[in-house]
Amino acid sequence: MNRRRTVVVLAVVALLVGAALGTYKLANSRTVMVAGDLVARVDTDERVVALTFDDGPSPTVAEELLSTLRNEGVIATFFLIGANVVEHPASAQALATAGHQLGNHSFTHQRMWFHTPGWYADEIDRTNEALRSIGYQRPLRFRPPYGKKLIGLPRALSSRDMTAVMWDVDPLDVGASTPQAITEYVKDEVRPGSIVLLHPWNSQSVRASIGPVVRTLKADGYRFVSVDQLLALR
Repeated sequence: MNRRRTVVVLAVVALLVGAALGTYKLANSRTVMVAGDLVARVDTDERVVALTFDDGPSPTVAEELLSTLRNEGVIATFFLIGANVVEHPASAQALATAGHQLGNHSFTHQRMWFHTPGWYADEIDRTNEALRSIGYQRPLRFRPPYGKKLIGLPRALSSRDMTAVMWDVDPLDVGASTPQAITEYVKDEVRPGSIVLLHPWNSQSVRASIGPVVRTLKADGYRFVSVDQLLALR
C-alpha cells in the first residue's frame, strides 16, 4: 500500500510539474496565444523590418530618439506606458506628429498574468484613453510587458480586437549591451519580416546603437516599416 501511495504521489507531482512548465512556456511564448491575434514576425520575401521601442516616453530621450530617426530617415513603432503618456503627453504627441506608430504597453508595466478581468481591462483601456487623448487616431496594438500573457490578457485583447505584437529579435536575449554587440546581434538575427525590440528609454548604449543598426540593415537591403505596414503584408 505504501509503495502504491508513493507511486500515486509521484505521478501527481509529475503532472503538476508538467502543468507548471507548460503554463510557463505558454505565458512566455512569442508565437502562441490562447485567444486573439498575435504576431512576432511576418512571413514575407520583402526585405522589410519593423523597429520597435518599448517603455517611455520622457521628454529628453524622446527628443534624442526623434533626432536619430529623423537623421536616418526611418519610422519606428513605440509601445508606450500609459502612466508615462499621462505624465508626458507632449512627448508622446511629438512621436506621433513625426509619423511614428504608437502602441499600448499597459498602464503600469506589470506582468500581465494572474489578475482579474477588471484589472486587464483597466490596464488596456486607460492606456488607450491616454493615447487617444493626445489625438492619436490610428489602430492601437498591444505589447505585453516582459512578453507575459496567459489567459486573461488574450481574452481582454480579443474582446477589443487588439493585436498582440511580440518580436523575433531582441538583443537582451543574449545580453548584448554595447552598441557594437547590439548591432552585430540584430544584423545576424534579422530576417525579412522581422520585428526588432529595443529598450532605449533608460539606456544610452541602446540609443547609441540605433543609428548603426539602421545603417547596417540598410546596407543589407532592408527597408524600415511600422508594425501596421508590416501587418499589411500578412
